[in-house]
Amino acid sequence: MDSAELTLLFTAEGLRLLDSLPPYSAKDAVGQVSALRKAGHSPELVAAVLTQSRLREKAKAKFGGFADRLLYTQAGLEQATRLRVSALHAGRFRDAGVTKVADLGCGIGADALSLAALGIPVVGVERDEVTAAVAAYNLAGFEGADVRLADAESFDLDGFDGVYLDPARRTSGTGETSRLTDAADYSPSIGFAFGLAERLPTGIKLGPGFDRSLIPASMEAQWVSVDGQLVEMGLWSGSLARPGIRRSALVLHASGTDELTAGADSADAEVRELGAYVYEPDGAVIRSRLIGDLAGRLNAGMLSAGIAYLTGDERVDSPFAAAFRVRERLPAGEAALKKALRERRIGTLEIKKRGIDVDPAALRTRLGLKGPESATLILTRVAGAHEALLVDRVRE
Repeated sequence: MDSAELTLLFTAEGLRLLDSLPPYSAKDAVGQVSALRKAGHSPELVAAVLTQSRLREKAKAKFGGFADRLLYTQAGLEQATRLRVSALHAGRFRDAGVTKVADLGCGIGADALSLAALGIPVVGVERDEVTAAVAAYNLAGFEGADVRLADAESFDLDGFDGVYLDPARRTSGTGETSRLTDAADYSPSIGFAFGLAERLPTGIKLGPGFDRSLIPASMEAQWVSVDGQLVEMGLWSGSLARPGIRRSALVLHASGTDELTAGADSADAEVRELGAYVYEPDGAVIRSRLIGDLAGRLNAGMLSAGIAYLTGDERVDSPFAAAFRVRERLPAGEAALKKALRERRIGTLEIKKRGIDVDPAALRTRLGLKGPESATLILTRVAGAHEALLVDRVRE
């Protein structure tokens, strides 16, 4: 979205028209354009409101029913924190007694919204003019929330006792952008963020694959997954970091929230023989390197050194791992595997793999599956050797 589109949206006609639209559907988009043009709306306004309608529909995955109350840029939505997660971020600031937060690089204001909703005064700082205007619109209903058009690294923090940063990890712009691979190129820079963390209670949102060797030893690192999808790694300093916790795997799911914490990375469990069950740890557990702690909870061991699968003889349900009941070992060679699956009349196959260089989608096509049965195939190493394990996913 550019400034011209924003100007059109920020009119009574533009906002009324946007709110009057039905939920966006790609198959109905051409018809909607035609109908809106026949109603006398300009091509530019029609394009602007339909773009927002499409983004609102996409935003429901992050903001649920709240999505239709906000405006978006494409880039801002891609990096915006999910509402469930931003509420937990805000809770840290509240519990730490922080009285005023600077949200440096606030984007469209997702985290600032949750802070404001808890009554914590917050100032969002954004250097992109369009994005700042969108954030100001999104925060307009909250007292104590403000947005400043400014550079985060030169913003005066006098009077603030807490800082939150979600550094831009994509190239600049409000439309299609590309991911930055070097943390030194983030905006605000990672060095600036870590410097603030030494002076003020600071929260820093980063991608879950952030280089762990760069994590300051004094900060709490928390990896977060939502409904099985690993979404972020958060770093917390000062009073925002919990005493004695330096590694955390936070798992959010439909029935609640669970967390695995430790003072440091855990040592891997011992490798053991294949048992009756195989466990796949949640991505947050893997990234936080707490697989060893999880293994203890599951009475399980590693299936193979350096491979993030666990195995045990007893079924132990856990929010931190998916469980699979082992049916049998199948031949690892593709031709023999194809024959074995056909003999078992398996036509629907979920393929999971770790430690083996194979494209599951391409393999599934080559297997030519036929039959009424379904199963899961785990391609991995067991005690270092390639194995094909036919398993059933355990349903709670």
